[in-house]
Amino acid sequence: MKRVAISTLGCKTNQFESAAMIEQLKTAGYRIVPFTEPSDIYIINSCTVTARTDAETRRLIRRARRLNPASRVVATGCYAQVSPGELEKMPELDCILGNMEKQNISALLETTDNTVSDIAAIAQAEPLKLTSFAEHTRAFLQIQNGCNSFCAYCIVPYARGRSRSVKPDDILQGVQDLADNGFKEIVLTGIHLGAYGLDLKQPMTLTTLVREIDTTGIVPRLRIGSIEPNEVNEDLLNLMATSHIICPHLHLPLQSGSDSVLKRMGRPYTSEVFRKLVARITAAMPDAFIGADVIAGFPGETDEEFKDTVKLLEELPFSDLHVFPYSSRPGTRAAEMAGHIATQIITERAAIMRSIATMKKTLFLERFTGKTLSVLVQGHDNKTGECRGLTPNYISTSFLGEKTLVNREVAITITGSNNEICTGELKSVVAS
Repeated sequence: MKRVAISTLGCKTNQFESAAMIEQLKTAGYRIVPFTEPSDIYIINSCTVTARTDAETRRLIRRARRLNPASRVVATGCYAQVSPGELEKMPELDCILGNMEKQNISALLETTDNTVSDIAAIAQAEPLKLTSFAEHTRAFLQIQNGCNSFCAYCIVPYARGRSRSVKPDDILQGVQDLADNGFKEIVLTGIHLGAYGLDLKQPMTLTTLVREIDTTGIVPRLRIGSIEPNEVNEDLLNLMATSHIICPHLHLPLQSGSDSVLKRMGRPYTSEVFRKLVARITAAMPDAFIGADVIAGFPGETDEEFKDTVKLLEELPFSDLHVFPYSSRPGTRAAEMAGHIATQIITERAAIMRSIATMKKTLFLERFTGKTLSVLVQGHDNKTGECRGLTPNYISTSFLGEKTLVNREVAITITGSNNEICTGELKSVVAS
């Protein structure tokens, strides 16, 4: 039985696809081992959102070769899809497979040829099958792939192709399969979730799909992945606010708080639109976790434009921020723009925004001291006796408890917090 190790970089979609590849490889008779151990085959499921993730992919390829010089090293994912020519220069690499090739990874894993399909020509979603997930309590479910937006800074449409949606019946079956295997929380993932259903023969919306899942009550918790600000409508907010299973958690790609920068980026909203959206979210769900992506140092970003972003970040009730230093991606419109900013300035601006993120998360977590929250227990540390878990509004928690509580929902009284996690005391077991 040959050993296979997989390392995954990037988004939840990649994490889902790695889990699906693992399931496929197990069925084909391979044994999955940790990436840190000697293996017969190493797979690096790459990301190419930034130059840093490209570099990390190359580092992992070299690491795999050192772990077992006689092994077979394979690269797949978005970096492999967009820049196979760069990877071909690496002597440590044996094979390059594109994103579509993940569908048939068990058959292609030991072939000698590089295979990268023209993903722009793919018109329909062919979802990877997944009935299990390594975490055992939460699972990701891919419902959409690709993106038609072509924002100025983003390489993802070239790596993932056009927007294409999984059929609703397949999604409902996927939810059922994961629930039948004991998963208590399912996270809907995609590259452009808000575009879900628009390409189907019988078009539907993300809200309609989420309502169908909500109505079935198949799974105790349903979480929605990242969604564009202009695609969070009143119907979706009302559904989230009244549902017993949809988690009060939204992650919004803001990218900038400056209207002029947003326009250059090709983003279809203004800072005022975003401000009003956050107000509607907090009115509908006062304890909702609101996360956002923001880019530091987009080409031409002036001091005043950066100050506009800082002002918006400081004023709005974010729960956390993901800060990305701008990274030029060849082939994007931004790469050809004038006014690229010095790396030192980008680093300084990113540090300022990360300090705001730390402050925002600390303030958000502190709000819950003394309150009782529902927690899905995800793991247990035998050495410390601590359980760790996640609330519906995305708060990581720890408390003393028994290992038997894993994958059960419990009530926790929050006793304190730092800028990453809340600590608490077990009050009761909510469900098995």
